[in-house]
Amino acid sequence: MKVILLEDVKALGKKEQIVEVSDGYARNALLPKKLAVEATGKNLNDLKLKKANDEKVAKEILENAREFAAQMQNDVVTVSIKAGEGGKTFGSVSTKEIATAYKEQCGKEIDKKKLQLPEAIKSFGTFEVPVKLHPQVTGTLRVKVVEQK
Repeated sequence: MKVILLEDVKALGKKEQIVEVSDGYARNALLPKKLAVEATGKNLNDLKLKKANDEKVAKEILENAREFAAQMQNDVVTVSIKAGEGGKTFGSVSTKEIATAYKEQCGKEIDKKKLQLPEAIKSFGTFEVPVKLHPQVTGTLRVKVVEQK
């Protein structure tokens, strides 16, 4: 019997995959536990429509990420930190501080986990911080670190 898996089933297949299983296994294990549905014409058509919709949504998300990366290219975020004698900084600038400053200054929200600082910013100046917006899109945000007055 052919079935469409509704969830990943170990040693059988992944979600939305069509697999051939014995009638007894389908009737006694997969169907009652709602791990699969029978591969009828209607169910196959529903699966096809769902995959097309998923592709469309994925394209929209990718396009939105590209647009956001292009907008972010022009933004400069200013973060101030304390300084001691001789222009030395106390502490460093974290991704949380950058994300908060970006929201306050630009009005757009960004997840601090998406900021990819190779190392903590421990000096004054302007830095380019890569931002992973999507697996295929990485934007760049300019961060200007100034002395706190």
